Amino acid sequence: MNKILLVEDDEALGLAIEFSLINEGYEVVRASGVKEAKQQFDRDTFDLAILDIGLPDGNGYDLCLHFKKQNDSSVIFLTALDEEANVVMGLDIGGDDYITKPFRVKELMSRVKVQLRKQARLETSSVILTSENIKIDTSQVKAYKNHECIPLTNLEYKLLTAFMMNAHKALKRNEILLKITDGDDVFFDENTLSVYIKRLRDKIEHDPKNPQFIVTQRGLGYRWSKDVSKK
Repeated sequence: MNKILLVEDDEALGLAIEFSLINEGYEVVRASGVKEAKQQFDRDTFDLAILDIGLPDGNGYDLCLHFKKQNDSSVIFLTALDEEANVVMGLDIGGDDYITKPFRVKELMSRVKVQLRKQARLETSSVILTSENIKIDTSQVKAYKNHECIPLTNLEYKLLTAFMMNAHKALKRNEILLKITDGDDVFFDENTLSVYIKRLRDKIEHDPKNPQFIVTQRGLGYRWSKDVSKK
């Protein structure tokens, strides 16, 4: 049985979500603030966390950072804020999904199922991708450059994996977005994607201004230009 941590300070909404999660067969631990949630994090292991961003004693961003230090399980943010900056910030620090209030509880249940399926696939699939001095170990969900771990955000890791799994293939921007979100709702536009690709280049390329791994295909999108071995 999957165990989910729900952090929501709105009592009525929290109870409604908790009831629906239990009805779907999940074990649920509920907290109403940052301090209480951190105590739950530290004493137990969770398969997924649903975090409200606005909390009385802090915010969901801090909780996400605390959570991700301990494991790579999924995080879904609940928020009343829909500005792109807030979306990008949540995804940048390791969030996996984002739903804006008010929302239908059934929609949240669908997103929970998607994230748990992704988690299960990561746990059962194991492959090592190597391209010159860049390596991805999917069993550890980590990437390396010259044998040193590269500090990647969740989306940067997904981007790198998508490119290396499709070496030498020109990927259109919308195709890349679909690959890194597994067909879920896309929370950022193509301009934001360009920002993420620039950040990824800064971390993996010897000379980011003259990229050798992720090259731009004019009028098409991007392509991983080096050979990749899989084992």
